Amino acid sequence: MAAYLEQIKRQVRESARVKEAFLEDERSMETLDAIASLLVQTYRKGGKSLWAGNGGSAADAQHMAAELVNKFRLNRSGLPAMALTVDTSILTAIGNDYGYDQVFSRQIVALGRPGDVFVGISTSGNSENLVKALDACREKGLVSVAVVGEKPCRMDAYDYVLHVPSSDTPRIQECQTLVGHILCEIVEQELFPQAD
Repeated sequence: MAAYLEQIKRQVRESARVKEAFLEDERSMETLDAIASLLVQTYRKGGKSLWAGNGGSAADAQHMAAELVNKFRLNRSGLPAMALTVDTSILTAIGNDYGYDQVFSRQIVALGRPGDVFVGISTSGNSENLVKALDACREKGLVSVAVVGEKPCRMDAYDYVLHVPSSDTPRIQECQTLVGHILCEIVEQELFPQAD
């Protein structure tokens, strides 16, 4: 008995529709191309990427950092990438002493170097701790990237902003994962052309 078949199909269709709309948006494709080029050049110059988000976006930040440090598809050397969401001692110390809105910015000041890239992932684009991370990026000379939903948001001030064409959190997150996978694949292929 197929109790949920129509609901399942509706969800899959909606996910596919958002990705098709994303694909058809030439500005989004050009922005994604520019972000990929930025990451490739950052790694070629010896830089690193720092990733952050809240909730499901924190998991996405960890996911993408892991793909870069370990591997995505190719057997190759690891790349320097960090998720600023994983060290509970750092997160709770900063949260306790300075406030949760500073958990990423203080790490960027401590760990970031000019030319590194910070990627902030957010469905709303208005998370205070990610907005403050932008100030830290400017202070330290990092290039900032935001991957957000379709609505105008406070993170629109980042250097590169990629809007997913949806206001539905699950659909935004699914497309954010796709974006991360695309970036990891391009970086890997460009930096390790001889790897298998």
